[in-house]
Amino acid sequence: MAKIIRTQRAKTARVRPLPKKSAKPPKATKPARVANPAPSPPLPKAIKSKVATSEAARSKTAKPKTAKSKTPAPWTPAEVREAFSRFAKANPEPKGELEHLNPFTLLVAVVLSAQATDAGVNRATRALFEVADTPQKMIELGEDKLRDYIKTIGLYRTKARNVIALSEKLIREFGGEVPRTRAEIESLPGAGRKTANVVLNMAYGERTLAVDTHVFRVGNRTGLAPGRTPLEVELGLEKVIPAEFMLHAHHWLILHGRYTCLARKPRCDVCLINDLCRWPEKPI
Repeated sequence: MAKIIRTQRAKTARVRPLPKKSAKPPKATKPARVANPAPSPPLPKAIKSKVATSEAARSKTAKPKTAKSKTPAPWTPAEVREAFSRFAKANPEPKGELEHLNPFTLLVAVVLSAQATDAGVNRATRALFEVADTPQKMIELGEDKLRDYIKTIGLYRTKARNVIALSEKLIREFGGEVPRTRAEIESLPGAGRKTANVVLNMAYGERTLAVDTHVFRVGNRTGLAPGRTPLEVELGLEKVIPAEFMLHAHHWLILHGRYTCLARKPRCDVCLINDLCRWPEKPI
């Protein structure tokens, strides 16, 4: 009798669904604390010495903190008056050192004195002014011959050209006369604010203040009228100097800077105002 063989059904593996991703990430577990952590091994002697040496070097090279320098107190009106009273007593009638014969020759001398000494200009202009002391005579002399007279002065070629040009403009626009306003003098070739102030002061008796290198140094060094530019110093001096001293103030300050308050080695020991001066480096 034949056997009946029953086929067994294949077992199907059950597929488990994947777990749903949670929106929040799992919390990080804290590392277990070690009750008594082992001490780090000591540094070798060689490394210790290198570390100590580097730290000592850093401490030596470190810049010490310095206190900010205080701005000197401005001069009081009484101190300014005292300073110029001393100047007036020592030199009641100060004179400019540029030699000249009239307002025109003064104008020419000041133009030539730019970046040159008064003594050097005087040596050149003594002979020049004997032959050309008016704008017309200067034009007749001509630029080439003028250069021969002033060739010992720095920038003499440019200055000769300017002197001829300003002489022509004086004749063309001002009737051959040196004008009496700062703006008109500044309009002349080679003339600037300092030139105008000198001419107005010395030729016409105006209470103007020309700031050259000497006045600029004195105003800043003493603290009388500090400023970054000649114009700032000029305006500062005009504010503090009493009116009765303004006519000669320009000369007193120039002479003080030229012979006492020198650029490199100021003569503080003979300075008339050393007790009033605010310069922190004065030796006395």
